[in-house]
Amino acid sequence: MFQKIEKSGLITGVALGLAAPAILPILKSTIITLGIIGVRGTISLTECTKTTIKLAKEEIEDIIAEAQFERMKNQLDKELSLLPDN
Repeated sequence: MFQKIEKSGLITGVALGLAAPAILPILKSTIITLGIIGVRGTISLTECTKTTIKLAKEEIEDIIAEAQFERMKNQLDKELSLLPDN
């Protein structure tokens, strides 16, 4: 029954079983640290995205305001040109 088991696989399994109590706490702290770094990176990316969107919104609002001003100015110039000269 046990004759078909490879010795290298058995040795690897036993070694991992013996090393697990030492390796698992290290893996746990590493995974937690990576999780924290990931969350911080996500928060930073979110803040950068918010800032970029806010700046883009302000630029679009400025373009719209300038277009409205130009339209109003052209309309006013047109109305002034229709007034009789005194």
